[in-house]
Amino acid sequence: MERIVNSREYNYLGRQKVIEGLCEKYRFIRKSTIGRSCMGKSITALKIGAAPQYALIAAAFHGSERITSNVLLMFIEELADAVETDGYISGINVRRALRGRGIIFIPCVNPDGCDISLLGSLGCADKAESLAKICKYDFEHWNANARGVDINHNFDAGWEELRELERKEGIYGPSPTRFGGYKPESEPETIALTELCRKADIRHVTALHSQGEVIYWSYGKREPPRSRKMAEIMATSSGYALDIPISIATGGGFKDWFIDEFNRPGFTVEIGKGKNPLPIETAESIYMHIREMLILCSIM
Repeated sequence: MERIVNSREYNYLGRQKVIEGLCEKYRFIRKSTIGRSCMGKSITALKIGAAPQYALIAAAFHGSERITSNVLLMFIEELADAVETDGYISGINVRRALRGRGIIFIPCVNPDGCDISLLGSLGCADKAESLAKICKYDFEHWNANARGVDINHNFDAGWEELRELERKEGIYGPSPTRFGGYKPESEPETIALTELCRKADIRHVTALHSQGEVIYWSYGKREPPRSRKMAEIMATSSGYALDIPISIATGGGFKDWFIDEFNRPGFTVEIGKGKNPLPIETAESIYMHIREMLILCSIM
């Protein structure tokens, strides 16, 4: 297979070109725009298969965690090729396993944040001066969207409690990370995901973050049916540890909201180990480590 996705940095235009290439090669991939970022960039969804319910896997909520987008695109490419050639992933016949199942992928939830972290002031457009003041010119570790709101603190799940924790950390307004906005679901990137989940029948969600090699699978005392068993399967297949977030990492996130809203399984998977942004050269090895987990997430 001549690969389209590689272990290289993609800005927004480069990532969209890769997505177009996948859709041209594998005509059964259905592409749609579920929303637009603060700076007007498309938030793209890719759908494979058709079913009454869909699994959803999303990546790149945070700018400095954009390696998750590469890893997810690698999986989409291998999955699509296996569908077309009647091939296997981790011993699973993909075409047979996906019969009657469907998956929705969001390769990049936060395209503005990814460009800001990757390109610095060049990724900020007319916001360069104001964002430079917020991050003190440390663009590399930028996680928020172009308004300084952390998308994974902006979902309506324990948002008020999380806001108090942010204030205890000295975060009162736009910030490179961990500012959840002035109200939940205030950001177009957040709204794109919540509206998708409300319109489509999503059976479970997986959010890819970095780093730590852990899987978060519950929200407070909420433990939807199948969650524990699915989490154990994901942990066994990947070697990642099951964990429970604490303090300011609790609430406000996509999987928290999904669990709270639908009482269905939601997972946050922290891929790789090291310091964000992880070296892009490690994308391939990270992917190979979790590809079995990703195929299982797609068919469970």
